[in-house]
Amino acid sequence: MFTSRSFLLGLGSVALGAVLLTGCASLNREAGFLPLFDGKTLNGWQLLGGKGGGYGVKDGVLYCAKGGGGNLLSERDYSDFIFRFEFKLEAGSNNGIAIRAPFAEGSLAYSGMEVQILDDTDPKYAKLKPAQYHGSVYLIAAAKRGALRPVGEWNEEEIYCRGRHIRVTLNGKVIVDTDLNTVTDPETLRKHPGMLREKGRIGFLGHNDYVEFRNLRLKELPVAEAHNIPPRGFTRLFNGVDLTGWKGLVADPVKRAAMSKEELAAAQAKADENMLAHWGTADGMLIFDGKGQNLCTARDYGDFEMLCDWKIGPKGDSGIYVRGSPQIQIWERETPANPKRVGSGGLYNNKTHPADPLKWADHAPGLWNRFRILCLGDKVHVYLNGELVVNNVTMENYWDRTQPLFPTGQIELQAHGSVLYFRNLYLREITQPPPPPAPKASKPAPQP
Repeated sequence: MFTSRSFLLGLGSVALGAVLLTGCASLNREAGFLPLFDGKTLNGWQLLGGKGGGYGVKDGVLYCAKGGGGNLLSERDYSDFIFRFEFKLEAGSNNGIAIRAPFAEGSLAYSGMEVQILDDTDPKYAKLKPAQYHGSVYLIAAAKRGALRPVGEWNEEEIYCRGRHIRVTLNGKVIVDTDLNTVTDPETLRKHPGMLREKGRIGFLGHNDYVEFRNLRLKELPVAEAHNIPPRGFTRLFNGVDLTGWKGLVADPVKRAAMSKEELAAAQAKADENMLAHWGTADGMLIFDGKGQNLCTARDYGDFEMLCDWKIGPKGDSGIYVRGSPQIQIWERETPANPKRVGSGGLYNNKTHPADPLKWADHAPGLWNRFRILCLGDKVHVYLNGELVVNNVTMENYWDRTQPLFPTGQIELQAHGSVLYFRNLYLREITQPPPPPAPKASKPAPQP
C-alpha cells in the first residue's frame, strides 16, 4: 500500500528520471561537440583588421558592433567539422562565417571560404547574385532562400564541412548541399584559391553591421588517408604497384610534334628502356635513382587539379612539368641551383611573370611534402603543405616563348640528378560545361 509520501517520492523519481533521460538525449544529439565561445570573453579568438567597435560580449552573446567588425577568427585551424551556432539579425545586417580561412590579410571569402550571413529581405539586397544570399558559399554555391526567420528572431544554423562536401542547414532546412569538385567555371576557380584549402580558421567576417551570435559549438570529424587511394572525385596517376600509365621522356613538345609516327615510336621505345632502368616502385612509392630522364604520363591532360606527395634529400632538385612545359619547382634550400634560397612550388621557367613562391613552406629534406596544383588555361594555383605559394600566376611556354602555353600535354616528374620519391599522385580533370545551345531562328511570319 502506497502512502501519500511514498507516492510523491515515486513521482519525484519518475520526474527526475525523465529529466535525466531528456538530458541524455540532448547530450547524445550534441555528442562530440565542444564550445567555441565561453559566453563571457573572446578567449580563443583573434581579431584581424578590426574596425570601429570590432566585436564584443554581453549577456552570453558574441556580437559584431554597429559600424565595426573585421575578421574575428578562431585561434586554431580546423579541417573537417560540424559547426553549429545561433544568430540574430537587424534589418540589413551583413556578416559571414569564414571556413578553412588563413590567418591573413585580404578577403577571406577568396583566400578561404565564406558562408554568407545576410538579411535577405532587405530591399538593398534585391539585386544580388544568387550565390550572395544567406547561407551561400559566397560566389561559389547558391543557397535556397526562404528559411530565414524574421529580423530580430534567433536562427539556428549548422555548417557541415567534410572534404569537398559542404552542407548548410538553416532552421532545420538544408539550403546548401554541394560538392566543390563540381565547380568547373574557370573564373570561379581562379578567383577562389581558398576552395583548395584542406584546413583553416573558423570565424566571423564583419561588414559594419550589428549581428549577434550565441551557442557556438563544433565537432571535429576524423580525417584519415590511406596511401594511393584517391579522394572522392580524383583518379590515380600511380597505382602504387608498378609503372602502368607512365612512359619515358622523348625530347620536348616542339620536337615531338615534328616527328613522324615511326620516328616517335622508335624514340619512345628507347625512352621506355631508360625509364625502366632508373624508375621503379617499392612500398607504394615511385622511386628514381638519380641517373635517368623524366617520367611522363602516358596520356595528355588539359585543365586539372593534381595532388602529389614528394620527398627529396639534401641538395635535392626536381620539379613537375604540367603539359610538358612550365616547371613547378621542387628543390632544397642548399641546392646549388637555388642561389636565392627560395622554397619549392615556384615557376622556375618563368621570365616575364613571377617565378618565385610567395612563401617558404617546405618540410626538411627527408620528410614528405604535398603539392596541390590547380592548372586552368595558362594560370596556376599551387599549394605546398597547405600554404598557398603560387596564386593565379601565368605559366610561360618554356620551349617557345613566342607562343602561349600548350592547351594539353603530358605531366612529367623531372629527373635532375637527385634521388626522388613520389606517392599519392591523384588527378581531377576539369571539363567545362558545354555552351548553351544557340537560340533557334524564329520562323518568318506568313505573307498576307
